[in-house]
Amino acid sequence: MNILITGSNGQLGSEIRTLSSQYGGHAFVYTDVAELDITDGLVVRQFCVDHQIHGIVNCAAYTAVDKAETDEAMARRINVLGAENLAKAAVEVGAAMVHISTDYVFNGRANVPMKEDDAIDPIGVYGQTKAEGEQAVLASGADALVVRTSWLYSAFGSNFVKTIRKYGVERGHLKVVFDQVGTPTYARDLAKACLDIITSGERISAKGNVYHYSNEGAISWFDFAHAIIELSGISCTIEPVGSDQFPTAARRPNYSVMDKGKIKSDFGIAIPYWRESLVACIGRLSCGE
Repeated sequence: MNILITGSNGQLGSEIRTLSSQYGGHAFVYTDVAELDITDGLVVRQFCVDHQIHGIVNCAAYTAVDKAETDEAMARRINVLGAENLAKAAVEVGAAMVHISTDYVFNGRANVPMKEDDAIDPIGVYGQTKAEGEQAVLASGADALVVRTSWLYSAFGSNFVKTIRKYGVERGHLKVVFDQVGTPTYARDLAKACLDIITSGERISAKGNVYHYSNEGAISWFDFAHAIIELSGISCTIEPVGSDQFPTAARRPNYSVMDKGKIKSDFGIAIPYWRESLVACIGRLSCGE
């Protein structure tokens, strides 16, 4: 099985690279913007034909949440048109597709974990374009499913865990918001889930089209930062503050906890508790991996 991984230089794509050797019998084709322009439908189709693609994991996305507010055209090209092009190519070559989406498709006003069939209501350009990308993929007729995730971090790229560790050492005192609650997602855990699904050998959309995946539990950004500092052995104090202390161009959802029962039930996927995964990631970072 030849599997295309788009956005392969990002956090999730990089973690898929590290795990792919565990999936014998499958060949992986890794692309980022330099290798494949997903906004060009003809190029995407020909690439899938030439490489005899049987599966696609679309990790490519415009994720600059604040910049998207003034760069809507580009966000829409990547998050909507790019997703649609990949889904249409998947139909033409008979490939399965896992498309990565986000908790930002919700408005953040819930007070219980959100389920896949809850109404979406994005509050910014990034969330709106990701919601439209979901719809384009699901309307394509491809054997595709959407996996929404939240608060992604990993040993690769720039993310909250690395930022807190860096500034914790440099500054010794940090202010972190306490009024936004969600669940971190260790990209390595999500990568394994995506690989298990795409290599399952069955019609992946047979049970459902939209799934949620994050680690287990629910915390605030303040709680998350506190755990990062503690587990990293860094001497740093952290002060809880309200979101109004950090005004941003785009609003953030105040509540981003998602229900993961469906993906666990349909695919038999075990999801680690957030702190266990954070320990694993910090261990890798401390070893310089």
